[in-house]
Amino acid sequence: MHTDRATSTRFTAPVDVALRAAGWQPGRWDIHQAEVWADALRAHASPAGHRHAVFPAAVEAWAEFGSLHITPTGPGRQVAPAALHLDPLHGLHHARTLGDLGRALDTETCPLGAEPDTGALLAIDIEGRVYALDHTGDWYLGPDIDRGLTTLIAGTQPTRLTAG
Repeated sequence: MHTDRATSTRFTAPVDVALRAAGWQPGRWDIHQAEVWADALRAHASPAGHRHAVFPAAVEAWAEFGSLHITPTGPGRQVAPAALHLDPLHGLHHARTLGDLGRALDTETCPLGAEPDTGALLAIDIEGRVYALDHTGDWYLGPDIDRGLTTLIAGTQPTRLTAG
């Protein structure tokens, strides 16, 4: 088995390079930190009583990618690639916003991290789909964490969510 080749096929080369430069590697798993975040989100309620949903897809994404500061290199395929900080506490005070998004999509959503340069909030839903919320609207980034990160790091145009 050619392990170098096998591990390099999960992400495209530019995405793999950016993730590894941030400290990610195949098999990375910090469940303790993910549980700390889960407890912090579950314990928080907004002044109006809004609470965060916490579910396995979010905890798994945090365990593998949490705490990473990702700085893509290169121009991006269609849009500028996004610098990312994968820490769900960026969304701590956005329980209502994430609850509204979840209701609009008929699911539950939970914070994933942020794009520090743009202020966009990253979220994941109960099925593992990834979204960004920013001042221009809500965006679908991909059906799972791998494709969501690829959209952001590679600079692929995300899909704008529209009211239906």
